[in-house]
Amino acid sequence: MTSEELNIEFLEAVERINAHTEPFPADLLLRLYAYFKKASNNYERPSSREPIINAFKTNALFQIKDVSEDEAKQIYIDLVNNYFLYRK
Repeated sequence: MTSEELNIEFLEAVERINAHTEPFPADLLLRLYAYFKKASNNYERPSSREPIINAFKTNALFQIKDVSEDEAKQIYIDLVNNYFLYRK
């Protein structure tokens, strides 16, 4: 898969998540958050008003510190596909 194809598939996965209206499990949200931030090369600090949420987000980002942007995109895509495949 080319980098352009990966990016298109990643953006489609992001759109799919954003369009979903039911709540997601917290552990999935943290993983999606971390891989999205890594895939989009966004290194801003978490900005929740709740310190515990910031701590969980920071920990999720720390756990994937050695993942490349392209790997993060692919993992994000896989997480989204698996969620929708197995949620019913």
